[in-house]
Amino acid sequence: MPELWPLPAAQEIIEVLEWRTDVLQSRTGEQRIALRSLPREIVTFQHRCDALGMARAIELARAGFAGDWRVPLWHMAVQPTADVAQGATEIIVDITVADFRAGDALVIAVDGREASVAEIAAVEADRLILVEPLGGQLPGAIVAAARITVAPVREGVLSAPVEIARRRQNDGMVTATFLLCDAPDLSAPVMPTYLGRPVQTDPSLTRSPITTSLRRAVEYVDNGFGPVVVEPLRDLFERGEAITLKAQGTAERWALRRWLWSLRGRQASFWLPTWGRDLQLRTAMTSGSTLMRVAPITDLADYVGRAILLEMPSGFRFRTINAAVAEGADYRLTLSSSLGEPVAIGTKVHFLTLVRSDADRIEIRYGAVASEVTLPVVEVKE
Repeated sequence: MPELWPLPAAQEIIEVLEWRTDVLQSRTGEQRIALRSLPREIVTFQHRCDALGMARAIELARAGFAGDWRVPLWHMAVQPTADVAQGATEIIVDITVADFRAGDALVIAVDGREASVAEIAAVEADRLILVEPLGGQLPGAIVAAARITVAPVREGVLSAPVEIARRRQNDGMVTATFLLCDAPDLSAPVMPTYLGRPVQTDPSLTRSPITTSLRRAVEYVDNGFGPVVVEPLRDLFERGEAITLKAQGTAERWALRRWLWSLRGRQASFWLPTWGRDLQLRTAMTSGSTLMRVAPITDLADYVGRAILLEMPSGFRFRTINAAVAEGADYRLTLSSSLGEPVAIGTKVHFLTLVRSDADRIEIRYGAVASEVTLPVVEVKE
Protein backbone atom coordinates (compact mmCIF):
# COMPACT_ATOMS: atom_id res chain seq x y z
CA MET A 1 0.00 0.00 0.00
CA PRO A 2 1.50 3.42 -0.94
CA GLU A 3 2.55 5.70 1.92
CA LEU A 4 0.18 8.56 2.86
CA TRP A 5 1.51 12.13 2.59
CA PRO A 6 -0.32 13.33 5.72
CA LEU A 7 0.81 16.95 6.09
CA PRO A 8 -2.06 19.48 6.00
CA ALA A 9 -1.83 22.14 3.29
CA ALA A 10 -1.35 25.78 4.16
CA GLN A 11 -1.58 28.94 2.06
CA GLU A 12 -1.94 28.59 -1.71
CA ILE A 13 -2.35 25.30 -3.60
CA ILE A 14 -1.41 25.16 -7.28
CA GLU A 15 -2.98 22.62 -9.64
CA VAL A 16 -1.68 22.25 -13.20
CA LEU A 17 -3.65 20.51 -15.96
CA GLU A 18 -1.57 19.56 -19.01
CA TRP A 19 -2.95 18.37 -22.35
CA ARG A 20 -1.18 17.89 -25.70
CA THR A 21 -2.72 19.24 -28.89
CA ASP A 22 -1.33 19.51 -32.40
CA VAL A 23 -2.71 22.63 -34.09
CA LEU A 24 -2.34 22.39 -37.87
CA GLN A 25 -2.96 25.80 -39.44
CA SER A 26 -3.91 26.58 -43.02
CA ARG A 27 -4.64 29.83 -44.78
CA THR A 28 -8.37 29.65 -44.03
CA GLY A 29 -8.60 27.72 -40.76
CA GLU A 30 -6.99 25.15 -38.50
CA GLN A 31 -7.29 21.52 -37.46
CA ARG A 32 -6.78 20.55 -33.82
CA ILE A 33 -5.62 16.98 -33.09
CA ALA A 34 -5.80 15.73 -29.49
CA LEU A 35 -2.72 13.75 -28.51
CA ARG A 36 -3.77 13.29 -24.88
CA SER A 37 -7.42 12.59 -24.05
CA LEU A 38 -6.99 13.13 -20.31
CA PRO A 39 -4.68 15.71 -18.76
CA ARG A 40 -1.74 15.18 -16.53
CA GLU A 41 -2.54 16.58 -13.10
CA ILE A 42 0.25 18.16 -11.06
CA VAL A 43 -0.46 19.59 -7.62
CA THR A 44 1.88 21.63 -5.46
CA PHE A 45 1.22 21.89 -1.73
CA GLN A 46 2.82 24.16 0.85
CA HIS A 47 2.85 22.93 4.44
CA ARG A 48 3.72 25.21 7.32
CA CYS A 49 5.43 23.05 9.93
CA ASP A 50 7.15 23.28 13.28
CA ALA A 51 10.46 21.56 13.92
CA LEU A 52 8.82 18.16 14.41
CA GLY A 53 6.74 18.55 11.24
CA MET A 54 9.79 19.47 9.16
CA ALA A 55 11.71 16.51 10.56
CA ARG A 56 8.77 14.25 9.67
CA ALA A 57 8.63 15.63 6.12
CA ILE A 58 12.35 14.98 5.67
CA GLU A 59 12.05 11.39 6.84
CA LEU A 60 8.97 10.75 4.69
CA ALA A 61 10.79 11.99 1.59
CA ARG A 62 13.97 10.11 2.49
CA ALA A 63 12.13 6.81 2.91
CA GLY A 64 9.87 6.91 -0.14
CA PHE A 65 10.80 9.67 -2.58
CA ALA A 66 10.89 7.34 -5.60
CA GLY A 67 7.81 5.37 -4.58
CA ASP A 68 4.08 5.83 -4.94
CA TRP A 69 2.15 8.06 -2.54
CA ARG A 70 -1.42 8.46 -1.42
CA VAL A 71 -1.96 12.17 -1.91
CA PRO A 72 -4.80 14.08 -0.19
CA LEU A 73 -6.44 16.48 -2.62
CA TRP A 74 -6.62 19.44 -0.26
CA HIS A 75 -7.90 21.74 -2.99
CA MET A 76 -11.12 19.64 -2.98
CA ALA A 77 -11.45 19.55 0.81
CA VAL A 78 -14.96 19.90 2.25
CA GLN A 79 -16.52 19.94 5.71
CA PRO A 80 -19.12 17.41 6.81
CA THR A 81 -22.66 18.72 7.21
CA ALA A 82 -23.13 16.81 10.48
CA ASP A 83 -20.97 15.94 13.49
CA VAL A 84 -18.95 12.75 13.24
CA ALA A 85 -18.68 10.13 16.02
CA GLN A 86 -16.25 7.31 16.63
CA GLY A 87 -17.72 4.06 15.33
CA ALA A 88 -19.56 5.82 12.50
CA THR A 89 -19.57 4.06 9.15
CA GLU A 90 -20.64 7.07 7.09
CA ILE A 91 -19.82 10.75 6.74
CA ILE A 92 -22.55 13.12 5.61
CA VAL A 93 -20.92 15.48 3.13
CA ASP A 94 -21.56 17.17 -0.21
CA ILE A 95 -20.06 14.72 -2.71
CA THR A 96 -20.88 16.84 -5.79
CA VAL A 97 -17.96 19.26 -5.36
CA ALA A 98 -15.02 16.85 -5.12
CA ASP A 99 -13.61 13.72 -6.75
CA PHE A 100 -14.72 11.10 -4.22
CA ARG A 101 -14.70 7.57 -5.66
CA ALA A 102 -16.00 4.26 -4.37
CA GLY A 103 -13.14 1.86 -3.71
CA ASP A 104 -10.65 4.68 -3.13
CA ALA A 105 -9.77 6.47 0.09
CA LEU A 106 -10.37 9.75 1.85
CA VAL A 107 -8.48 11.61 4.55
CA ILE A 108 -9.83 13.18 7.71
CA ALA A 109 -8.01 16.08 9.36
CA VAL A 110 -9.18 17.53 12.69
CA ASP A 111 -8.23 21.10 13.67
CA GLY A 112 -5.70 21.27 10.81
CA ARG A 113 -3.50 18.49 12.18
CA GLU A 114 -2.02 15.58 10.24
CA ALA A 115 -4.51 13.58 8.21
CA SER A 116 -5.69 10.04 8.79
CA VAL A 117 -6.93 7.78 6.03
CA ALA A 118 -10.21 5.84 5.69
CA GLU A 119 -11.42 3.64 2.86
CA ILE A 120 -14.59 4.43 0.88
CA ALA A 121 -17.00 1.55 0.27
CA ALA A 122 -19.69 3.51 -1.59
CA VAL A 123 -20.56 7.05 -2.62
CA GLU A 124 -24.21 8.02 -2.18
CA ALA A 125 -26.09 11.20 -2.98
CA ASP A 126 -25.28 12.99 0.27
CA ARG A 127 -22.81 10.80 2.14
CA LEU A 128 -19.77 8.57 1.97
CA ILE A 129 -20.08 4.98 3.19
CA LEU A 130 -16.88 3.69 4.81
CA VAL A 131 -15.38 0.20 4.71
CA GLU A 132 -14.66 0.19 8.45
CA PRO A 133 -16.03 2.25 11.38
CA LEU A 134 -14.09 5.36 12.34
CA GLY A 135 -11.84 5.04 15.35
CA GLY A 136 -8.36 6.48 15.67
CA GLN A 137 -9.06 9.05 12.96
CA LEU A 138 -11.01 11.09 15.56
CA PRO A 139 -9.54 12.48 18.80
CA GLY A 140 -12.81 12.22 20.74
CA ALA A 141 -16.10 10.33 20.91
CA ILE A 142 -17.89 13.04 18.92
CA VAL A 143 -16.19 15.75 16.89
CA ALA A 144 -18.03 18.83 15.65
CA ALA A 145 -18.33 19.11 11.87
CA ALA A 146 -16.70 22.56 11.90
CA ARG A 147 -13.46 21.02 13.21
CA ILE A 148 -13.24 18.36 10.49
CA THR A 149 -11.87 18.53 6.97
CA VAL A 150 -12.50 15.67 4.52
CA ALA A 151 -10.65 15.33 1.22
CA PRO A 152 -10.41 12.64 -1.49
CA VAL A 153 -7.16 10.72 -1.98
CA ARG A 154 -5.41 9.83 -5.24
CA GLU A 155 -2.21 7.97 -5.93
CA GLY A 156 0.73 9.93 -7.27
CA VAL A 157 4.50 10.31 -7.40
CA LEU A 158 6.76 13.13 -6.33
CA SER A 159 7.64 15.04 -9.50
CA ALA A 160 10.01 17.62 -8.01
CA PRO A 161 12.39 17.83 -5.04
CA VAL A 162 10.77 18.37 -1.66
CA GLU A 163 11.87 21.83 -0.56
CA ILE A 164 12.07 23.20 2.97
CA ALA A 165 12.40 26.92 3.71
CA ARG A 166 13.24 27.23 7.41
CA ARG A 167 12.27 30.66 8.67
CA ARG A 168 13.18 29.92 12.25
CA GLN A 169 14.23 26.80 14.07
CA ASN A 170 10.61 26.00 14.89
CA ASP A 171 8.89 27.50 11.86
CA GLY A 172 9.33 26.50 8.22
CA MET A 173 7.57 25.89 4.91
CA VAL A 174 7.62 22.50 3.19
CA THR A 175 6.80 22.43 -0.54
CA ALA A 176 5.90 19.15 -2.26
CA THR A 177 4.81 18.59 -5.88
CA PHE A 178 2.99 15.44 -7.00
CA LEU A 179 2.06 14.03 -10.40
CA LEU A 180 -1.29 12.33 -9.87
CA CYS A 181 -2.36 9.07 -11.48
CA ASP A 182 -5.75 7.91 -12.79
CA ALA A 183 -7.23 11.21 -13.97
CA PRO A 184 -11.04 11.27 -14.09
CA ASP A 185 -13.09 12.13 -17.17
CA LEU A 186 -15.17 15.00 -15.78
CA SER A 187 -18.40 16.14 -17.39
CA ALA A 188 -18.74 19.77 -18.43
CA PRO A 189 -20.98 22.03 -16.32
CA VAL A 190 -24.35 23.02 -17.75
CA MET A 191 -23.94 26.24 -19.73
CA PRO A 192 -26.01 28.09 -22.33
CA THR A 193 -25.17 27.14 -25.90
CA TYR A 194 -25.44 28.85 -29.26
CA LEU A 195 -24.90 27.21 -32.64
CA GLY A 196 -23.62 24.08 -30.97
CA ARG A 197 -20.98 25.82 -28.82
CA PRO A 198 -21.14 26.72 -25.10
CA VAL A 199 -21.25 30.39 -24.14
CA GLN A 200 -19.15 31.48 -21.17
CA THR A 201 -21.66 33.55 -19.20
CA ASP A 202 -21.50 31.83 -15.81
CA PRO A 203 -22.18 34.57 -13.21
CA SER A 204 -19.92 32.84 -10.68
CA LEU A 205 -16.94 33.46 -12.95
CA THR A 206 -15.63 37.00 -13.04
CA ARG A 207 -13.99 37.91 -16.33
CA SER A 208 -11.41 40.69 -16.19
CA PRO A 209 -9.40 41.48 -19.32
CA ILE A 210 -5.67 41.74 -18.79
CA THR A 211 -4.24 42.10 -22.28
CA THR A 212 -5.72 42.05 -25.76
CA SER A 213 -3.78 41.63 -28.99
CA LEU A 214 -5.16 42.17 -32.49
CA ARG A 215 -3.09 40.45 -35.15
CA ARG A 216 -2.98 38.68 -38.49
CA ALA A 217 -0.29 36.32 -39.75
CA VAL A 218 1.76 38.29 -42.27
CA GLU A 219 5.22 38.29 -43.81
CA TYR A 220 7.20 41.49 -44.24
CA VAL A 221 9.07 41.44 -47.57
CA ASP A 222 12.07 43.77 -47.61
CA ASN A 223 14.76 43.47 -50.27
CA GLY A 224 16.66 46.39 -48.81
CA PHE A 225 16.25 48.63 -51.88
CA GLY A 226 12.59 49.61 -51.94
CA PRO A 227 9.52 49.85 -49.73
CA VAL A 228 8.57 47.12 -47.27
CA VAL A 229 5.68 44.99 -48.59
CA VAL A 230 3.29 43.18 -46.23
CA GLU A 231 2.07 39.80 -47.52
CA PRO A 232 -0.80 38.11 -45.62
CA LEU A 233 -0.10 34.45 -44.81
CA ARG A 234 -3.60 33.62 -43.54
CA ASP A 235 -7.07 34.94 -44.31
CA LEU A 236 -8.02 34.97 -40.63
CA PHE A 237 -7.88 37.90 -38.25
CA GLU A 238 -6.74 36.73 -34.82
CA ARG A 239 -7.89 38.41 -31.64
CA GLY A 240 -6.00 37.15 -28.61
CA GLU A 241 -6.83 37.91 -25.02
CA ALA A 242 -5.83 36.85 -21.53
CA ILE A 243 -8.77 36.50 -19.15
CA THR A 244 -8.80 35.90 -15.42
CA LEU A 245 -11.51 33.62 -14.04
CA LYS A 246 -12.29 33.61 -10.33
CA ALA A 247 -14.65 31.40 -8.34
CA GLN A 248 -15.59 31.50 -4.66
CA GLY A 249 -17.05 28.65 -2.65
CA THR A 250 -16.68 24.92 -3.17
CA ALA A 251 -19.49 24.60 -5.73
CA GLU A 252 -18.25 27.45 -7.91
CA ARG A 253 -14.64 26.30 -7.68
CA TRP A 254 -15.67 22.81 -8.78
CA ALA A 255 -17.71 24.25 -11.67
CA LEU A 256 -14.73 26.32 -12.82
CA ARG A 257 -12.47 23.26 -12.69
CA ARG A 258 -14.97 21.17 -14.70
CA TRP A 259 -15.28 23.90 -17.32
CA LEU A 260 -11.49 24.18 -17.69
CA TRP A 261 -11.41 20.38 -17.96
CA SER A 262 -14.01 20.46 -20.75
CA LEU A 263 -11.77 22.75 -22.85
CA ARG A 264 -9.18 19.93 -23.08
CA GLY A 265 -6.37 22.39 -23.54
CA ARG A 266 -6.46 23.89 -27.05
CA GLN A 267 -9.01 21.42 -28.38
CA ALA A 268 -12.51 22.82 -27.68
CA SER A 269 -13.92 26.19 -28.74
CA PHE A 270 -16.53 28.32 -26.98
CA TRP A 271 -18.25 31.68 -27.30
CA LEU A 272 -16.87 34.55 -25.24
CA PRO A 273 -18.82 37.82 -24.98
CA THR A 274 -16.79 41.01 -25.21
CA TRP A 275 -18.98 42.59 -22.48
CA GLY A 276 -18.10 45.88 -24.22
CA ARG A 277 -21.58 47.15 -25.23
CA ASP A 278 -20.36 47.12 -28.82
CA LEU A 279 -23.80 47.78 -30.34
CA GLN A 280 -25.68 50.79 -28.97
CA LEU A 281 -29.34 50.87 -29.95
CA ARG A 282 -30.76 54.05 -31.49
CA THR A 283 -34.40 52.95 -31.17
CA ALA A 284 -36.33 50.36 -29.20
CA MET A 285 -37.45 47.13 -30.87
CA THR A 286 -40.87 45.49 -30.77
CA SER A 287 -41.23 41.85 -29.73
CA GLY A 288 -41.66 40.60 -33.30
CA SER A 289 -39.07 42.79 -34.99
CA THR A 290 -35.79 41.53 -36.42
CA LEU A 291 -34.49 44.99 -37.30
CA MET A 292 -32.00 46.64 -34.95
CA ARG A 293 -30.96 50.26 -35.47
CA VAL A 294 -27.50 50.94 -34.01
CA ALA A 295 -24.73 53.52 -34.00
CA PRO A 296 -22.10 52.64 -36.65
CA ILE A 297 -18.65 51.50 -35.54
CA THR A 298 -17.30 49.75 -38.67
CA ASP A 299 -18.06 49.02 -42.31
CA LEU A 300 -21.42 47.43 -43.13
CA ALA A 301 -19.85 44.22 -44.43
CA ASP A 302 -18.08 43.64 -41.10
CA TYR A 303 -21.41 43.21 -39.28
CA VAL A 304 -22.73 40.37 -41.44
CA GLY A 305 -22.31 36.93 -39.87
CA ARG A 306 -21.33 38.26 -36.43
CA ALA A 307 -22.94 36.68 -33.37
CA ILE A 308 -24.23 38.92 -30.59
CA LEU A 309 -25.48 38.64 -27.01
CA LEU A 310 -28.35 40.72 -25.65
CA GLU A 311 -28.79 41.15 -21.89
CA MET A 312 -32.58 40.89 -21.68
CA PRO A 313 -34.64 41.04 -18.45
CA SER A 314 -35.58 37.39 -19.02
CA GLY A 315 -31.93 36.34 -19.48
CA PHE A 316 -29.22 36.25 -22.11
CA ARG A 317 -30.32 35.97 -25.76
CA PHE A 318 -28.07 35.08 -28.69
CA ARG A 319 -28.58 36.04 -32.30
CA THR A 320 -26.65 36.37 -35.59
CA ILE A 321 -26.58 39.46 -37.81
CA ASN A 322 -27.72 38.41 -41.29
CA ALA A 323 -27.64 41.79 -43.07
CA ALA A 324 -26.67 45.42 -42.53
CA VAL A 325 -27.65 48.57 -44.43
CA ALA A 326 -27.12 52.27 -43.86
CA GLU A 327 -30.14 54.28 -42.72
CA GLY A 328 -29.27 57.94 -42.45
CA ALA A 329 -26.54 58.40 -39.85
CA ASP A 330 -27.25 54.96 -38.35
CA TYR A 331 -27.02 51.33 -39.45
CA ARG A 332 -29.98 48.95 -39.62
CA LEU A 333 -29.09 45.35 -38.80
CA THR A 334 -31.24 42.33 -39.60
CA LEU A 335 -31.13 39.62 -36.93
CA SER A 336 -31.52 35.88 -37.52
CA SER A 337 -34.84 35.88 -35.59
CA SER A 338 -36.94 38.10 -33.35
CA LEU A 339 -36.42 38.21 -29.59
CA GLY A 340 -40.04 37.44 -28.68
CA GLU A 341 -40.15 40.39 -26.30
CA PRO A 342 -39.61 44.15 -26.59
CA VAL A 343 -36.02 45.38 -26.56
CA ALA A 344 -35.54 48.66 -24.70
CA ILE A 345 -33.22 51.31 -26.08
CA GLY A 346 -30.80 50.91 -23.17
CA THR A 347 -30.37 47.15 -23.59
CA LYS A 348 -26.74 46.02 -23.45
CA VAL A 349 -25.65 44.27 -26.65
CA HIS A 350 -22.22 42.68 -27.03
CA PHE A 351 -20.40 40.86 -29.81
CA LEU A 352 -19.75 37.15 -29.29
CA THR A 353 -16.32 35.87 -30.29
CA LEU A 354 -15.65 32.19 -30.93
CA VAL A 355 -12.40 31.38 -29.15
CA ARG A 356 -10.33 28.49 -27.83
CA SER A 357 -7.66 28.26 -25.17
CA ASP A 358 -4.25 29.17 -26.53
CA ALA A 359 -2.43 26.94 -24.00
CA ASP A 360 -2.33 23.23 -23.25
CA ARG A 361 -1.05 23.98 -19.75
CA ILE A 362 -3.57 25.52 -17.36
CA GLU A 363 -2.56 26.57 -13.86
CA ILE A 364 -5.26 26.97 -11.19
CA ARG A 365 -4.37 28.76 -7.96
CA TYR A 366 -6.45 27.85 -4.92
CA GLY A 367 -6.54 30.39 -2.10
CA ALA A 368 -8.33 30.24 1.21
CA VAL A 369 -11.68 31.41 -0.19
CA ALA A 370 -11.34 31.53 -3.99
CA SER A 371 -9.62 29.90 -6.93
CA GLU A 372 -8.18 31.83 -9.85
CA VAL A 373 -6.84 31.01 -13.28
CA THR A 374 -5.48 33.20 -16.06
CA LEU A 375 -6.35 31.75 -19.45
CA PRO A 376 -5.02 32.94 -22.82
CA VAL A 377 -7.61 32.60 -25.60
CA VAL A 378 -7.46 33.18 -29.35
CA GLU A 379 -10.21 33.74 -31.92
CA VAL A 380 -11.02 30.82 -34.23
CA LYS A 381 -13.49 30.04 -37.02
CA GLU A 382 -14.82 26.78 -35.55
